[in-house]
Amino acid sequence: MTSPASFANEELAARVQQNLAVLRERIVLAGRDLATVRIVAVTKTFGPEAVLAAYHAGLTHVGENYVDELCTKRESLADLPVRWHYLGALQSNKIAKVARCADVVCGISRAKEVDVLARVRPMATCYVQVDATGATQRNGASFVEARALVAHARDRGLNVSGLMMVAPPEPALADRAFADTRDLADELGLTERSMGMSEDLELALAHGSTEIRVGRGLFGPRETPGRSALT
Repeated sequence: MTSPASFANEELAARVQQNLAVLRERIVLAGRDLATVRIVAVTKTFGPEAVLAAYHAGLTHVGENYVDELCTKRESLADLPVRWHYLGALQSNKIAKVARCADVVCGISRAKEVDVLARVRPMATCYVQVDATGATQRNGASFVEARALVAHARDRGLNVSGLMMVAPPEPALADRAFADTRDLADELGLTERSMGMSEDLELALAHGSTEIRVGRGLFGPRETPGRSALT
């Protein structure tokens, strides 16, 4: 295990501190109080030192897209007081592993995922992911499906605390997608709206995002290029 006090990569720590200051300034310039916006540091493809850098910069929420990476980092940093978010698509045969390692399961998109999660981790905290892009490679339920999915998850005893979405790259479409996700969260009485990443966080914040997922904006370019990102 790595102690929270042990930290050797001073260059990375300084870079994250600088980038976090810029990120916070962007949030303020977007008209939001820093206290109303949670920053999830997405450390996929980076090592445990990135998690430590985020923690030492003052961030206590960490996101991972790959379950093996999530579990390995959590185990190696078991004493670190951070909250782990699983952001990737769920495979039925790996939900039990996700449930063991994640504090928040953010990618619920199908009823069978709800059923498995409710069985292996009753009362788990989760978000339902809304697909606002229509792209075949994106995970998520349609807005219509999301209503039924939230109801089903609540019936199964899960703690559905919010919605998560990835916006289309086109600004006009993104604007509508953020607004629709906010309105759906309001309709369903969900507090959390995990919307916005490094490149579109201002627009997401304008539509009431409570949580932004940032990787490149904190750590720089990914170490493993070519994999789809939720940051």
